[in-house]
Parts: sequence; structure tokens; C-alpha cells
Amino acid sequence: MPSAQEIKERIEAAIPGSRAEVEDYTGGGDHFRATVTAPAFAGLPRLAQHRLVYGVFGTEIGGAIHALSLKTEAAPQAPAQGSVRDGGPTTMAGAGTGAMPAEDQAQTPTS
Repeated sequence: MPSAQEIKERIEAAIPGSRAEVEDYTGGGDHFRATVTAPAFAGLPRLAQHRLVYGVFGTEIGGAIHALSLKTEAAPQAPAQGSVRDGGPTTMAGAGTGAMPAEDQAQTPTS
């Protein structure tokens, strides 16, 4: 029978970017409760989210894993590397107009 830790690791390995919290809620090693957050769930109905997780285990559900209670939610996707976020350190005031970065404007003396 898989442990709660093994179930967590399998979910996180199979669903890119996912985070799972798994507990054996009866202590018997076959009834588990999991909360799974993943960007892959974005835009999917709850049933489809649950099917993705159950698909990780195939026929083990109802066998070695007698029960797996799920709570799923979509995680926000991380911005692409090198992207500029509003309010971030690389945000430019008047970008494209030859203006200096906002953080430099605050240090420019006014006379």
C-alpha cells in the first residue's frame, strides 16, 4: 500500500507545477485525503480536475488506495521568465517615451 508521502510525490510528478498535501485520515494506509493545487486545473471544471488526479493512480483507486478524497483548485501560473510585471523593479514610467525608470525619477533633484 502506498503511503501519504508516496501519493503526494506521484501527484506532483505527474501533474506539472502541482502542489499536493496528502493525509491518511483513518491511519489504516488505504483512506487518503488530498488537496491539490495546479496551474493545469485552470479553466477545467472540478470533475475534470479530479479525473486528472485519479488518472495518476489508475486501477489502484478502489484497490490498494481504497478511498482518495480530493479538493482541487487552480494555481496561478507563474509569469514567464524575463517578463515584466506591473509594479516590479523593472517597471518604467513612461515606457517607450525615453523616460527614465520610475525608481530613478524619485531620486532626480527638482530645482
